[in-house]
Amino acid sequence: MANAHPCITQELMDFITAQRMFFVATAPMAKEGHINLSPKGLDTFRFLSSNQVAYLDMTGSGNETAAHVLENGRITFMFCAFEGTPKILRLYGTAQAIQPGTEHWNLLSPLFESFPGARQIFLTNINHVQTSCGFGVPFFEFQGNRDLLPKWAMKKGDEGLIEYRQKKNSRSIDGLRTPIAP
Repeated sequence: MANAHPCITQELMDFITAQRMFFVATAPMAKEGHINLSPKGLDTFRFLSSNQVAYLDMTGSGNETAAHVLENGRITFMFCAFEGTPKILRLYGTAQAIQPGTEHWNLLSPLFESFPGARQIFLTNINHVQTSCGFGVPFFEFQGNRDLLPKWAMKKGDEGLIEYRQKKNSRSIDGLRTPIAP
């Protein structure tokens, strides 16, 4: 049974902080568009208040989240307990993609470790918080973070990342533009 919460309470913040992985979901407005659901790791999630969060997004193979957020703003974060007491927590909200070099970026980026390949921060106003049992979520043991993404980004270098983003991240798989496009 799902339970709604008026905001992200300290207890829920503690639960989120304990999770080693989370998921980000977005969708375009068009019903034939592709829903995007991405697993995320590293230390890239921050609380700004009980109703506002920030997520540091890394350069990847696509940029669906940015395209969908630019089009309609909708975003959902999901956290699952893979160890300990079972629980699933979802944060529903509206986001904006904050780009490097902007005033908002300069204010928010110091909250995060400086990861090579960081491409944007999703500043999200949370309008609904929901928990559910998580009884069907299996146990998994955390063995460590992968270091492949930061190493890949370092190897590409600044110019290589710009070229990669222009080639691979300027449009969603449904053809929606992203804020990365020049």
